[in-house]
Amino acid sequence: MVVASLTWEMSLPGCSSLKEKRSVVRSLRDRLRDKFNVSVAETGLNDVHARAELTIALVATDGQFAESVFQKADQFVNEHGGALITAVRREVYR
Repeated sequence: MVVASLTWEMSLPGCSSLKEKRSVVRSLRDRLRDKFNVSVAETGLNDVHARAELTIALVATDGQFAESVFQKADQFVNEHGGALITAVRREVYR
Protein backbone atom coordinates (compact mmCIF):
# COMPACT_ATOMS: atom_id res chain seq x y z
CA MET A 1 0.00 0.00 0.00
CA VAL A 2 1.19 3.54 -0.77
CA VAL A 3 0.15 7.00 0.37
CA ALA A 4 0.94 9.62 -2.24
CA SER A 5 0.59 13.37 -2.61
CA LEU A 6 0.96 15.81 -5.48
CA THR A 7 1.37 19.53 -4.80
CA TRP A 8 1.06 22.36 -7.30
CA GLU A 9 2.26 25.89 -6.76
CA MET A 10 0.43 28.15 -9.14
CA SER A 11 0.08 31.73 -10.23
CA LEU A 12 -3.46 33.10 -10.58
CA PRO A 13 -3.06 35.92 -13.11
CA GLY A 14 -6.69 37.15 -13.10
CA CYS A 15 -7.12 37.38 -9.33
CA SER A 16 -6.89 40.79 -7.72
CA SER A 17 -8.46 39.87 -4.37
CA LEU A 18 -8.63 36.96 -1.95
CA LYS A 19 -12.32 36.57 -2.81
CA GLU A 20 -11.50 35.97 -6.49
CA LYS A 21 -8.72 33.59 -5.50
CA ARG A 22 -11.06 31.58 -3.25
CA SER A 23 -13.52 31.25 -6.12
CA VAL A 24 -10.87 29.89 -8.52
CA VAL A 25 -9.32 27.58 -5.91
CA ARG A 26 -12.69 26.27 -4.72
CA SER A 27 -13.77 25.48 -8.28
CA LEU A 28 -10.53 23.66 -9.06
CA ARG A 29 -10.60 21.82 -5.73
CA ASP A 30 -14.16 20.61 -6.27
CA ARG A 31 -13.50 19.49 -9.85
CA LEU A 32 -10.38 17.55 -8.81
CA ARG A 33 -12.24 15.84 -5.97
CA ASP A 34 -15.20 14.89 -8.19
CA LYS A 35 -13.21 13.78 -11.24
CA PHE A 36 -10.36 11.85 -9.57
CA ASN A 37 -11.77 10.79 -6.17
CA VAL A 38 -8.82 12.27 -4.25
CA SER A 39 -8.50 14.39 -1.12
CA VAL A 40 -7.74 18.03 -1.98
CA ALA A 41 -6.59 20.91 0.22
CA GLU A 42 -5.14 24.38 -0.17
CA THR A 43 -1.85 23.82 1.65
CA GLY A 44 -0.04 27.12 1.38
CA LEU A 45 0.06 30.72 0.20
CA ASN A 46 -3.31 31.30 1.86
CA ASP A 47 -2.96 35.08 2.21
CA VAL A 48 -1.45 35.79 -1.21
CA HIS A 49 -4.17 36.70 -3.70
CA ALA A 50 -2.18 36.06 -6.89
CA ARG A 51 -0.75 32.62 -5.97
CA ALA A 52 -2.00 29.33 -4.55
CA GLU A 53 -0.73 25.95 -3.43
CA LEU A 54 -3.03 22.93 -3.83
CA THR A 55 -2.27 19.36 -2.77
CA ILE A 56 -4.07 16.16 -3.66
CA ALA A 57 -3.54 12.93 -1.74
CA LEU A 58 -4.61 9.35 -2.17
CA VAL A 59 -4.08 5.87 -0.80
CA ALA A 60 -3.54 3.11 -3.36
CA THR A 61 -2.55 -0.53 -3.45
CA ASP A 62 0.42 0.22 -5.70
CA GLY A 63 2.50 3.16 -6.83
CA GLN A 64 1.63 2.63 -10.48
CA PHE A 65 -2.04 3.46 -9.86
CA ALA A 66 -1.11 6.58 -7.88
CA GLU A 67 1.21 7.74 -10.66
CA SER A 68 -1.53 7.20 -13.23
CA VAL A 69 -3.99 9.32 -11.23
CA PHE A 70 -1.34 12.01 -10.74
CA GLN A 71 -0.56 12.20 -14.46
CA LYS A 72 -4.23 12.62 -15.32
CA ALA A 73 -4.81 15.17 -12.54
CA ASP A 74 -1.72 17.15 -13.57
CA GLN A 75 -2.90 17.24 -17.18
CA PHE A 76 -6.37 18.34 -16.02
CA VAL A 77 -4.98 21.20 -13.90
CA ASN A 78 -2.74 22.37 -16.75
CA GLU A 79 -5.63 22.35 -19.23
CA HIS A 80 -8.61 23.44 -17.11
CA GLY A 81 -7.30 25.06 -13.96
CA GLY A 82 -7.22 28.71 -14.98
CA ALA A 83 -3.78 28.98 -13.40
CA LEU A 84 -0.13 28.95 -14.43
CA ILE A 85 1.73 26.10 -12.72
CA THR A 86 5.06 27.28 -11.30
CA ALA A 87 6.15 24.15 -9.39
CA VAL A 88 5.07 20.54 -8.88
CA ARG A 89 6.10 18.19 -6.04
CA ARG A 90 5.28 14.49 -5.77
CA GLU A 91 5.73 12.37 -2.67
CA VAL A 92 5.11 8.65 -2.31
CA TYR A 93 5.26 6.82 1.03
CA ARG A 94 5.47 3.03 0.99
